[in-house]
Amino acid sequence: MTLQFLRGAMQAPKGHVILFARSTHNPRVVYCTYCVVPPIPLSLAKYLPSFLAAQLPPEDLQEATSMNVVPIPPMLEEGKSLEHLESLAEHRDDDLCEIGSINPQDEAARMQRVVDACQEYGQLYFTYASTFEHTPGITAGKEEFVPLDDLDAEDLFIETMSDRQRLTELGKLIGMARYALDGRDQQQLAETSDKMQRIARHLADKYKIQDLIAAAADSSTRGSRLAQLYLERGFKLLDEEYAEIPRIEREIRELRDQH
Repeated sequence: MTLQFLRGAMQAPKGHVILFARSTHNPRVVYCTYCVVPPIPLSLAKYLPSFLAAQLPPEDLQEATSMNVVPIPPMLEEGKSLEHLESLAEHRDDDLCEIGSINPQDEAARMQRVVDACQEYGQLYFTYASTFEHTPGITAGKEEFVPLDDLDAEDLFIETMSDRQRLTELGKLIGMARYALDGRDQQQLAETSDKMQRIARHLADKYKIQDLIAAAADSSTRGSRLAQLYLERGFKLLDEEYAEIPRIEREIRELRDQH
């Protein structure tokens, strides 16, 4: 992706930018977010309660709480108009960048586009910031920019979901995985499995999401049925319909025994 600066300069980004994409349905409709590169290195680890921080391995704690580039919100949301964004950027002295076109119905793409654009903008800013130490009167230590990876924005979005929304999203991803299997599209299958794994990290072990993911990637009819059964089991647990669980687990055992 290449950011198109409508306001500001690629060689000297301000560290705060309004990012927008045009709708593929109507180019006059824009979707936008706000991206900030904090001027002071920010790690949320020091602000976590000690009992919570103690439960996280050091490497996970660093990854989960380091904030080098912050998108607010983490998904492109519909804006009023390009003229409105231009006015906002002018009054606030923000950079304004166009990041292409987006299908408004594709929420995953709206989120991924934010991740990619923020990473690119962050790289531009840190490249520019590396020149500060050579500017008379300005002293700055060297900071290593840790790229904003796929997990940052998407994981934040998943965090806001309820368990019911996560299970519902998994149901959609099962369908996408089966479609990829039918078309022998290994790349789409890998991407879908990755999205399922991200959701799995936010669900309790009792839902057996790893078994669901493995079944969804099984090209047989048996795999498809198993994935649906694990999903049904998850909803039954969520709704506390425990009387239904033995029937579902019995059918799961029967299908697994066929392997």
